[in-house]
Amino acid sequence: MSGIRRQNVFNTLGAVLKFATFWVMVIIQLPIIFILPRGRASVRYMGVFMRFLLVLAGIKIRVHGQLSSRRPLLVISNHISIFEIATFPVALGGSFIAKKEMESWPLVGWVSRKFGVVFIDRRPSHAMDALKQVQQTLSSVSYPIFLFPEGTTTNGAYVKPFKSTLFNFVENSDVVVQPLVMNYRYRNGDVISDADMAEHFAYFDNAKQDMGPHCSRERSAFGQVFHIMMLGGFMVELTVLPPPPLAGMDRKQIAETLHKIVSDKYMELKNKPFK
Repeated sequence: MSGIRRQNVFNTLGAVLKFATFWVMVIIQLPIIFILPRGRASVRYMGVFMRFLLVLAGIKIRVHGQLSSRRPLLVISNHISIFEIATFPVALGGSFIAKKEMESWPLVGWVSRKFGVVFIDRRPSHAMDALKQVQQTLSSVSYPIFLFPEGTTTNGAYVKPFKSTLFNFVENSDVVVQPLVMNYRYRNGDVISDADMAEHFAYFDNAKQDMGPHCSRERSAFGQVFHIMMLGGFMVELTVLPPPPLAGMDRKQIAETLHKIVSDKYMELKNKPFK
């Protein structure tokens, strides 16, 4: 069955139970996260931690293609909601580059640091420090690092242009950049309409959307998790594409090239029947 599940008291009570169970699991795992040393072990454990959320939220994952074995590896993707933070480590391993503001979030910032997340200040005045930090991290780890070059989430109707400043460290470097296209479907693989995507599955700021539908009610991050639990979840489809040749390009050309690859493939797949 596809379509939005009708909300009723049973779905709501079920979501309450799942949401409460998620927080119990978080509390149980905090001591484990605390004693884990930062590095490869803690990054691997992020997949274990996130899997609990995916199971409780009813998220299915389907992956097409494979990540490159070359390192350092930067994987770039479009961004629709907070669930990418959970699905990528479970499906592919690795950690993230995230905006500096997240580092100060209660609990989230501390857990993210333990899980190897690199926080960068995107203000132009801090560009050099951010560049150095990312370069050092990529050169010292053996796992992939994920980046969302749109800089924000969208309503799922399109892919926003990529911010070229995020590719400063790719110019004239040995960093392999691999594009990944991520799209949402109903759990049985059926296509989600743009209207339903915006209203129920995407997590975004209406004011930051350049096109497509808006949602009638903007939720908090945890409110969105609860809403998905109440709906019964969805499928995340990850399509891993080959790394394109970027040698000789400056950051703007790199951003434009990668955006075209991801955007074109996303628009091709979002309304295509699942196989």
